[in-house]
Formats: sequence, structure tokens, C-alpha cells
Amino acid sequence: MAEKRDYYEVLGISKTASAEEIKKAYRALAKKYHPDVSKEPDAEKKFKEVQEAYDVLNDPQKKAQYDQFGHAGANGDPFGGAGFGGFSGGFGGFEDIINSFFGGGGQRQRSSNARQQGDDIQMRMTIDFMEAVLGTKKPVEVEITEECGHCHGSGAESSKDVETCSRCHGSGYINVDQRTMFGTMRTQTACPTCGGKGQTIKNKCHVCSGNGRVKTKKKVDVKIPAGVQDDMTLRVPGYGHGGTKGAEAGDLYINFRVKPHKLFKRNGADIVLEVPITFAQAALGDKIEVPTIYGKSELSIPQGIQSGTVLKIKDKGTKDVRTGKQGDQNVIITVETPKNLSSDEKKLYEQLRDLDQPRKKSAWEKFKEFFTN
Repeated sequence: MAEKRDYYEVLGISKTASAEEIKKAYRALAKKYHPDVSKEPDAEKKFKEVQEAYDVLNDPQKKAQYDQFGHAGANGDPFGGAGFGGFSGGFGGFEDIINSFFGGGGQRQRSSNARQQGDDIQMRMTIDFMEAVLGTKKPVEVEITEECGHCHGSGAESSKDVETCSRCHGSGYINVDQRTMFGTMRTQTACPTCGGKGQTIKNKCHVCSGNGRVKTKKKVDVKIPAGVQDDMTLRVPGYGHGGTKGAEAGDLYINFRVKPHKLFKRNGADIVLEVPITFAQAALGDKIEVPTIYGKSELSIPQGIQSGTVLKIKDKGTKDVRTGKQGDQNVIITVETPKNLSSDEKKLYEQLRDLDQPRKKSAWEKFKEFFTN
């Protein structure tokens, strides 16, 4: 099994990087290696590697385990399942025992008062074929949670209703002494009185009922670029859930489903269209009008064209979302055999058949040569 790379190396950050720097690095790499948009080799593998690194380093508790024990610690088993197994349960874990030897220090739980960026929102949107190839704007409404405007996230009716927790004295955690076979061990845990906030509330906010956050709806006109394809994802910055303590909101990710068209098909940035013509047009050539995604366009049919021939109309395709390059329209010519001939038409085709006898005989002779030689 290949050895895992260091998570800090994967994200391209230092071990002293802040939570905001970790998030920023993750977003840039996730966008770079996302399988829907990336042309990088092994994009999917790299995307999963970036996601795994972020899941660990974005979680303070997992990050602390990883910093101390490496990959095994990040998986919740710093000793790989060997040794010290008998100490699980009532003793608070081996890390707490180690911490107690050094005065009860160590990683504290994440404070609920910490400034945190809002979570992202994902949604799926169905759009028409023409909207996808030409681009459009769509109004989108999302339901989000954000800080209460009345209490500004404190959960209290007023600033006077916020008091420092009498049990933890505002720290958000308490020391717990446990008697073990090693003696008295001291660990730290979130204060049960204030839930780790370090503060208690006398009168709860009448708007959010003390939660500090409220549900609301947010509207945005989303600009969908020309060339969007089925299952592509568009990021709309700042339209996810609201952050805490003034932190920025998360993002909105829209995954598209494109409806098929009755006439047009796509091949990347190229538009494909089948156009039927008559025997006479095929034999004599013609100029015809064909539909494109931008309207009608004139197309020259050369004399003697064969069914299945592809004619190109330059720059009448859609745009490549990644490169911005304009595609073409590829017209597949289909020569139709007439049905239900009138008596006059039948006579004309019989005359044509008689005129075609020398050509028909020559073609048949060439065909027979494949079997006689």
C-alpha cells in the first residue's frame, strides 16, 4: 500500500496555518482537482486526497491527534489497534493520561464562541438545452441559517442578559479529576453549565429563542455561462449559510441537469444536427437554410454529396466553459428516398433509371471484381 502524504503537504500549508488559511487552501485545490472541471492527471484521486486532508485539519480534535500521532491518530487509533487497548473507557483515553502528567494541558475542545465560516449549500438545477448552450440568468432562492439580527448571535435579549459562567468563569471548560491506577488524573471537558460558551443567558432573545441563529431565505440571480453541460457544478460565493461572529458565509454549489433538445445534439462545444435532402438536391447541389442555436444559416450542398456526409458551419457551436473557445455546428446530410410517388414522378424516375443503366452496369462490374479476383 502506498504511503500517505503529509496532510499539510497535500494542502500546501504550514503546520501553523490558521483555520481560515486551511479553508482557503482547500477551496483552491478542490476547485483545481474537481473531476467535473479538472484536466489534471489523476484529478479524482487528488481531489479525494485533498478532501481527506481537509476533513482532518479542519477539525481541531482530529488535527491535534494528527499533529501528535500522524495518520494513525487522525483515524482515531494512535496505536494502530495494538497495546493500551485496556485503557479505553473509564480512564478518558491515553492522551488525557499523558496530558495529566504535564499539568492537565492539551488541546481544548473548539469553543462555541469561535469565529467560524458558514457551511456550504448544494442544490440541483434543471435547465433547458438552449439555456445551457447560450447561457442565461436564473433567479435562485435558498433557505439559510444565519446569525440573529436582534441579538447578533449571542442568544440574549440584550447585552445585560449575558453573564460570565459561574462554574467555568468564562473559560468554557472545567477540570475533572479521576482516580485511576496511576493516581488522580486531571482532564478537561466542556463546561456542562454553559455548554462550552463561557457565558450564560438570563433572558433569551425573543427572535431566535436563544439559539443565536435564525432561518431565512436568500435570493440571487445566478449567471449561468454558455456551454454548461450535464452534471457540471457552478460555485456561487457567499450564498451558503451565514458564518458566526462576523465570519464570511459559505458558498452555494449548483449542479446542473440539462434537458435534451428535439433537433440539436452536443459533442463538447460542437452542435450536431441531421438535415434531410432530396435525391435531386444531392445530385445537383443546392443552397439551403438550416437552423442553428443562433438562428438560421445558409449552407451550400455540393453536387454529388453522399448520405452521411458531415458539413461544418464555422463558429455556430457553443463555447467551451473551460477555455472559452467557440465550437462549430456539424451538419449530417441524410439523403431521403421518396415514398408514395405520383404518376408523373414515377415516369421521371423510370426515365432516370434508364439513363442510369450504363452507370449502374459499370458500378456492378466493379462490385463483382471483389469476388472474382
